Amino acid sequence: MEITEHTPLFETKKSRGRLIYRSFATSLFLCICFVWIYRISHIKDAKGEHGKWVWLGMFCAELWFGFYWVLTQAFRWNLVFRQPFTNRLSQRYEKKLPGVDIFVCTADPDIEPPKMVINTVLSVMAYDYPTENLNVYLSDDAGSQITFYALLEASNFAKHWIPFSRKFKVEPRSPAAYFKSIVSSGYSADSDQVKELTAIKKLYNEMERRIEDATKFGEVPKEARLKHKGFSQWDSYSSRRDHDTILEILLHKKDPENSKDVDGFLLPTLVYLAREKRPQYFHNFKAGAMNSLLRVSSNISDGKIILNVDCDMYSNNSQSVRDALCFFMDEEKGHKIAYVQFPQIFENVTKNDLYGSGLISISEVEFPGADGCGGPLYIGSGCFHRRESLCGLKFSDQYRNDWNIKEDYQFKKVSLKELEEESKALASCTYEENTLWGKEMGLRYGCPVEDVITGLSIQCQGWKSVYYNPLRKAFLGLAPTTLPQTLVQHKRWSEGDLQILISKYSPAWYGFGRITLALQMGYSIYCLWAPSSFATLYYSIIPSLYLLKGIPLFPKISSPWFIPFAYIIVGEATYSLLEFFFCGGTFQGWWNELRIWLYKRTSSYLFACIDTILKLFGFSDLTFVITTKVTEEEASKRHEKEIMEFGTSSPMLTVLATLALLNLFCFLSVLKNAVLREGGFGICETMVLQLLLCGFLVLINLPIYQALFLRKDNGRLPGSVAIKSVLLALFVVTFFSFA
Repeated sequence: MEITEHTPLFETKKSRGRLIYRSFATSLFLCICFVWIYRISHIKDAKGEHGKWVWLGMFCAELWFGFYWVLTQAFRWNLVFRQPFTNRLSQRYEKKLPGVDIFVCTADPDIEPPKMVINTVLSVMAYDYPTENLNVYLSDDAGSQITFYALLEASNFAKHWIPFSRKFKVEPRSPAAYFKSIVSSGYSADSDQVKELTAIKKLYNEMERRIEDATKFGEVPKEARLKHKGFSQWDSYSSRRDHDTILEILLHKKDPENSKDVDGFLLPTLVYLAREKRPQYFHNFKAGAMNSLLRVSSNISDGKIILNVDCDMYSNNSQSVRDALCFFMDEEKGHKIAYVQFPQIFENVTKNDLYGSGLISISEVEFPGADGCGGPLYIGSGCFHRRESLCGLKFSDQYRNDWNIKEDYQFKKVSLKELEEESKALASCTYEENTLWGKEMGLRYGCPVEDVITGLSIQCQGWKSVYYNPLRKAFLGLAPTTLPQTLVQHKRWSEGDLQILISKYSPAWYGFGRITLALQMGYSIYCLWAPSSFATLYYSIIPSLYLLKGIPLFPKISSPWFIPFAYIIVGEATYSLLEFFFCGGTFQGWWNELRIWLYKRTSSYLFACIDTILKLFGFSDLTFVITTKVTEEEASKRHEKEIMEFGTSSPMLTVLATLALLNLFCFLSVLKNAVLREGGFGICETMVLQLLLCGFLVLINLPIYQALFLRKDNGRLPGSVAIKSVLLALFVVTFFSFA
């Protein structure tokens, strides 16, 4: 087929089975309404001294669950899937491709090892894209000499790695990931490729050894320090929170002697930046680093498109830049698009996703649904931005970007030294004072999830966003490998989202009239993660305690009111299982997802709510927690075997263990009474739903019971947690039994 000027660069397809799903969702909503009616009309049936208040609590919890379920339908009502056509892009724009500035952010060399960071950098330097149009920036918020040294080593290795990747069409283009993949999958190639592979692997191993030695001993080799002038910038360095701007352009077309690969082709621009830090100036975490990169890059390369990735999210698909450009450069719709979001995919997730880290329902269902409502959320990594929209430009129908104008990459007629000095001033602590940076320009400040409010602000300025989830995933990262790490990560996310809800950026009012109602509802799904803890806690405690006392809180199995409850339980469980299968999951993976859903809501979300309330009253400061990317060897082995890792003592684990034991004590007590008392099994008629709920909570908490009483390894729950949780659970059960 002949490619014409008007042939679209991407297509959009709607999901199949929409009518079936909408019919099911409507029937489920009717049953939810019947449950609400039952609670209101049967409040007189409440038993016990405080029966009416308990009944009212059940109604409030069910009202919340129903309301929240309605919100989730916004992202399941109209799923869309995108498909770019990179061949059309190449035929039309190959000689006019725009500059792309790539931002890689790291903050702590102990938690984010330099070896991992430079593999991410090398993977994005090796994109299948004109190297003279690629510019890679590493923001090091720790200002670490070891990280700088690792990047310096990577800049030399890139002279060999990029030609090798280009010649043999290597995938993925992270050296560590590529070498690992050919070992695990076997390797067959011609003799020339084997010879070059052996040579490049040797170079990589030597580089890796030097970086590991520097990391281990905590200092840069003396010969490297003497050889490169960049290390002199640490002479005035005091600490991570107190140092001048450190900026070094390691590779640049103004220095062609040093910036060509072994085949004589120019390498991508490579820049190291550690922005100025002073104790008296708040640095705004990753958002501050990103805004410094925006300004510095505008002075050095000024690419029209910006990609930002976390330091642990290496490029797994060398075509990703071209895929994203198909959306930006489409003649009919491209001018409306501010950013293209790719999913966060994690390579270390176990087969059955032990900690629910894959978030596959979000990446495979909810984000395509968000795309159908006006665009996905910006999630902080794996996202291509139009520089103008990220820097505060409001959209208008008259806006057009003329991609036919070739960018002048030599617009700065100054030396590299002068360019570095000019750029340093843009990353100073005082530069943003009395400006719109962090308010209307760049990433927004004041929230742990600055990416979400930034994306919302961009959409509220009239822009659209696009979600693209290719078969070969664009980026692969590292998920937490222990339960405490997982809970801490979700606490940070849910706390940040809750802060959005009560801030000026709340989708309820900030987005009103600016984005679609469906998109407002979709944002609220995540903003209301934390408050969901209260309804879940109530449902996890009260029905079990009242089961212990023999007081029913649900209709009998013979009652017509039993039907809507049963329909909701069976229907929602069946749908969620089918959705999980559709996303490529397993039954065990679905069960693990349910477990983590419960754990998050009864620990991470609860503590997120508590911390947010404390912050409102000025009792706690805004913090940013980095999830460690380093795992002990024994813990890694248990993770591979899908054995849940606890290992530490924390309030969140104490809460989980106490709830698990409380339900176990209630369930065992009821079973004992059913066996020993005459007519005891009549409970199956009068309180079947309470019995099933309590039994479900016991069954899903089996890993906690094992970690409390059966396991002997270091991943078990500490004895202090076991003692506290047993005493607390016994106290609650005993007190309630005699109350």
